[in-house]
Amino acid sequence: MAVFDIHEIVGALHAVRQDWRESQKRSREPGGREFPSRDALAQVIEALKGALFPMRLGPLDLRQESEDIYVAHTLDSALHQLLVQIRLELTYSARHQGKNGDALEAEALAAARSFAALLPAIRSLLDSDVLAAYHGDPAARSVDEVLLCYPGVLAMIHHRLAHQLYRLGLPLLARIVAELAHGQTGIDIHPGAQIGASFFIDHGTGVVIGETAVIGQRVRLYQAVTLGAKRFPTDAAGNLQKGLPRHPVVEDDVVIYAGATVLGRVTLGRGATIGGNVWLTYDVPPGGNVTQAVSREAGLSNPASEAGDRPLA
Repeated sequence: MAVFDIHEIVGALHAVRQDWRESQKRSREPGGREFPSRDALAQVIEALKGALFPMRLGPLDLRQESEDIYVAHTLDSALHQLLVQIRLELTYSARHQGKNGDALEAEALAAARSFAALLPAIRSLLDSDVLAAYHGDPAARSVDEVLLCYPGVLAMIHHRLAHQLYRLGLPLLARIVAELAHGQTGIDIHPGAQIGASFFIDHGTGVVIGETAVIGQRVRLYQAVTLGAKRFPTDAAGNLQKGLPRHPVVEDDVVIYAGATVLGRVTLGRGATIGGNVWLTYDVPPGGNVTQAVSREAGLSNPASEAGDRPLA
């Protein structure tokens, strides 16, 4: 006697899938799966991390004199795997948008080659992020410790790669790469966010950076900072309007302390400091200092009333 009625469950699951596909107007996938694989992308990103930092994130037994051989072999394999995933996203997108897919192979190859050509620039940006973390954290004993251990650096490795995929018109692959880091670090950076060099996220857990955020150079964030949207405009039919600029612009040399929430298309001017747990929905001028208001009870003064500070209402 069977313990489970597998056939009945399979039949019921088939019926649920069919209902979903019909309600979403999904056609069959006649050639098999036409959707990128999260597991395959995870393998690609791990290989790329090794190729970018071979003596730190590459294999344990790698010797420096063999770096170029390892990097060449690893890149060749990873980029071919990435090309497969690019084809899947482009095919999926074309099929669901009713586009002609005749030029997809050339488009996929061009995107993969463009991404490959950007890897040296990505490595340079990541070097600036590692140095920013090392110089910005007195607890950091070496740049190697920063690269191997800091969740903010791991999140930025993923983001620098994901952002280029996003710019190449591969938003699904980019989002998967970003979410792999989100799951590992608790840092949620949308791949569309534009982030300048020497970016440092200290501690990192709970940081959220939205799709249209623009961040300058040498910016530092602490844990639980949110750069989010204040409102979500809708069209005449009540549908969300996607892609509109709705997240903050953070200029160079800004510091945002733990728990701060900055919402909307506001600008934090160069060199501004945003205190912990602040809720901010207005522009801050260059060099401005915004702190959380403190109760005046029991004779306590309000430090936010000091010159140059602006307390929250």
